[in-house]
Amino acid sequence: MIQARALHALYKIINAEQIAVDRASLIAYEVDAGLDKGLPNGIVFPRTPEEVVRILQWSHEYQIPLVARGAGTGLSGGSVADRGGIIVEFAHMNRLRELDIPGRRAVVEPALINLHLAEQVKAAGLYFPPDPSSQRVSTMGGNVAENSGGPHCFKYGVTTNYVLGMQVALASGRLLQLGGLALDYPEYDLCGLLTGSEGLLGLITSIVVRLVRNPPGVKTLLAVFESIEQAGEAVSAVIASGLVPATMEMMDQRIVGIIEPFARANLPLDAGAVLIVEVDGYPASLTAQMDELIQILERHGGRQMRIARDEEERYKIWLARKSAAGAIAREAPAYCTVDITVPRSRLAEMLVEVNRICDLYQVRAGHVFHAGDGNLHPLVLIPDPEDPELIQRVHLAGRDMVNYCVKMGGSLTGEHGVGIEKREFMPLMHTATELMAMWKVKQAFDPDCLLNPGKVFPSPLPDEPGPYAGYLAESQIVHQSQYPLPVSETFNPSHALEAADWLHTLSQQKRAVLISNQAQRAEGARMSSEGLRDIVCYAPEDMYITVGAGARLSEIQSFLAQYGKQIALASPWPMATIGGLVAANVNAPLRMRYGAVRDQVLCATVALTDGNVIRTGRPIVKNVAGFDMTKLFVGSYGTLGLLTDLSLRIHPLPRTIQTLLIPVDRLEQGLVWGQQLAEITLNASALVLCSEGQDQARMVGNNLLIYTVEGLTEDVSAELQQVRNLLKQLGAPTPLEATRVSGTAIWTETLGNQLENSLLVRIGLPTSILHNYFLQHAHVLVPGKVVLDIANGFLYIRRVCASCEEAQEWLAALRGPALADSGYAVVMDLPLEWEGQIERWGYQAQSLPLMQRLKDQFDPQSILNPLVLF
Repeated sequence: MIQARALHALYKIINAEQIAVDRASLIAYEVDAGLDKGLPNGIVFPRTPEEVVRILQWSHEYQIPLVARGAGTGLSGGSVADRGGIIVEFAHMNRLRELDIPGRRAVVEPALINLHLAEQVKAAGLYFPPDPSSQRVSTMGGNVAENSGGPHCFKYGVTTNYVLGMQVALASGRLLQLGGLALDYPEYDLCGLLTGSEGLLGLITSIVVRLVRNPPGVKTLLAVFESIEQAGEAVSAVIASGLVPATMEMMDQRIVGIIEPFARANLPLDAGAVLIVEVDGYPASLTAQMDELIQILERHGGRQMRIARDEEERYKIWLARKSAAGAIAREAPAYCTVDITVPRSRLAEMLVEVNRICDLYQVRAGHVFHAGDGNLHPLVLIPDPEDPELIQRVHLAGRDMVNYCVKMGGSLTGEHGVGIEKREFMPLMHTATELMAMWKVKQAFDPDCLLNPGKVFPSPLPDEPGPYAGYLAESQIVHQSQYPLPVSETFNPSHALEAADWLHTLSQQKRAVLISNQAQRAEGARMSSEGLRDIVCYAPEDMYITVGAGARLSEIQSFLAQYGKQIALASPWPMATIGGLVAANVNAPLRMRYGAVRDQVLCATVALTDGNVIRTGRPIVKNVAGFDMTKLFVGSYGTLGLLTDLSLRIHPLPRTIQTLLIPVDRLEQGLVWGQQLAEITLNASALVLCSEGQDQARMVGNNLLIYTVEGLTEDVSAELQQVRNLLKQLGAPTPLEATRVSGTAIWTETLGNQLENSLLVRIGLPTSILHNYFLQHAHVLVPGKVVLDIANGFLYIRRVCASCEEAQEWLAALRGPALADSGYAVVMDLPLEWEGQIERWGYQAQSLPLMQRLKDQFDPQSILNPLVLF
């Protein structure tokens, strides 16, 4: 019960009609869509961010827990108040605040229904890909809190890949803007950290999401297999071929038999397994994609191929797939959805094991899962929810499935979250040190543990102190150094344990250390990843590669090219390392097709200053087992730990790459044309405007507008024809076609062309602001070499300056207006002798105090890159 004094204070800050404490209301909120229950002490319905802040301040003053809730469709107990407290129900904060069509951005409130957002942006020709099965009722805030996936994540990614910014209220009652309408703000990726954090770190009051162009064509195929194991092998074969369907979903015979009477989608009831495969793109490519897919599926036992004739038939197929959870009520009054992810190459093996476990515990289950992602959802039927012996067998079966999955290198949850359901399973997947690293994050955000207590972390044993324990004592064992510090001031560890040991000793000695492979001007120790250059694991069947952080990007690309693969990273610097690019979050124009650095890194190994080593996740597509610690280290500039190896997505080399080079007399005119072209990009990997191109391109003029498309030949041809047609309408010159030049290559060469006494500056802006900013400040920009990454909202300029003082004055003229336009200007490169005299960042994030608290947790002696970001 809430004390009368506290309740009276709550009524003073929130209208009475927005508070419910009657038992009928409390019972309605004691469950979500899972099995766990917990009766709250009250429910409050805020309408504005300011009210959320007041609720948090009240919670802090009276030490009353808060649990955020949207539609209550979660399956792991994430929004259940099993430890009492107040549920903060966001139902009234449900607006689409802003839709920027040219910039492909939307600002949404947390209770906006996913499907409502999808429908509104589709009317504008745009697409929000994350589409969980509950999208007809689930909210955007809940999707972000759980990092929801969905059927189309195989090609397009999960929720975190679309969150650019958020407004969040912290446990202290402070309201912060994290990220925003521009990209790559110079701050820790706290948006990535909060996405999937299950409401343990803050209450989200608005979200900035990116959108993509709605694909103009789509085809959906049903394929029948004798067994789910056979279908799983067919899925692996499709992935190995280099094809990237929009989705690959699978259902077994039991689920089909349950769904078909409800959905009437003409699903084959005699099939051992049904595979739904969807391809999208330009209409010209769909037939070729389908033909190739059908050939692969037939070679692996597929039969009775059926392509949906029209949108109505396609709708019925997807209604059937997304109605599985509801339709299963015809078979049993309750069920338990087990959410696990395995490496895709081990999908068939895991399916066999799940069936064996079900037989062992004498429970019945049906299969419906995201086959392309390796994300399984065995639906374990519960005919009698009041039978404790049956419930125990269901939980034991679930635990065995999770245990086997983790041993295969998978995750205990791919998209449903840990919540209450799997909190005790966390030690199966994470070491005590890794759980302690997550606990440090929790402490930095919510030291009083008032936000969603009892979730994610294992419960304490009866004799253990604190709200969470089990791993605390083990992780606090005093570290004993094993590796003496080398005599040299440059440390080159050969493995993660050695690096962590040295960092621990340096921390004890309070000796500052610069983490860098480059020469340094400052005195002191330097730790390099030069000795960490191995290819640790190449897994083409699972589409990832694990490499040492010191590996050169050029070396890894050369290795992968032998096998027709690549990683979607590029750098202006030939000696750039993988770890350096990730730590600095350097993104090339190709991010518009493949995603940012943060989207390419699946997991990492990190050496910490306490002498421990953690692994931040697993090399799989879907994983929400705890906080997304990988995002915390991407772009952290080595201020939290040393990256020692990284697992990165690999992509097939595109079958076709083609570039149009458009000569431009005036950069202003090229920018106008470029922003018009940005509205039609679908498969483009670069849309760049340069004041000076690479040697191969200079024949058409000094100023160039470059449009590169890559992918299937039919898609590339169709998009470039649209570009030509639009350029003709705009009165632009006839473009020159090139197959050996790309916008990213020109960006790389231009930025990497170092000049004596020059600064290289990156200005990040909302894409809708880029044009006006350039026009207003062209007189400051033009004397330098200018590159505009139009689609991503970046302006790069290299300027030769006669002195450090001149450079400072010039930089200030760019930086102030950028900050005023919700952007920033950072220095990417400068002469060594100017280091320390020129402010690299010129940007103070609202989250700086929070960043400092995280820094204090991971680096309490502040030895790591002490002059970076702070």
